[in-house]
Amino acid sequence: MIVTDKSSGRDLNRPGYQSLKVGIGKLVEGDTLYIKSLDRLSRNKEDLKKELQYFKDRGVKVKILDMPTTMTDFPAEQAWIGDMITNIMIEVLSSIAQNERETTRQRQLEGLAAMPTDITTGKKISRRTGKPVGRPPVTYPKKWEGIYRDWQEKKITARQAMRLLNLKPNSFYKLAKQYSTS
Repeated sequence: MIVTDKSSGRDLNRPGYQSLKVGIGKLVEGDTLYIKSLDRLSRNKEDLKKELQYFKDRGVKVKILDMPTTMTDFPAEQAWIGDMITNIMIEVLSSIAQNERETTRQRQLEGLAAMPTDITTGKKISRRTGKPVGRPPVTYPKKWEGIYRDWQEKKITARQAMRLLNLKPNSFYKLAKQYSTS
């Protein structure tokens, strides 16, 4: 079975990856998990170690395609050599992956801090396009007041209100909070 993830290795809560631990695609003793590169599993060193230990404890072999030592089967009496080399490489590569993630995040924050701010809206402005960056602000739908009132009077549920207004939960509750305090 082939499982692919579109999400980065930043987070372990990826549907494809989680399917390897529970559900139909769950790996069991004797299975082998092939991963393109170590940072596709996780970019957090501690998480990576925990996940590799998780599979080892369940008798699942993990083969990392860009780590030749994991692809080599050593004779039984020399298996410790392969384990030692693999552990050293995992330690080094996981540290590099985590450092890359932290560096990228730091550069993003520095870039945001360097952006000019629109005095009237308080939003950051892209120097390249001159337009505000980030998500557009959520606005009240046309039928807001009536549906909000019905929800407050418990004539409809929040879920029904969201469906009627075509809003996601975060947007609905954000608008509801703003509306109740205004």
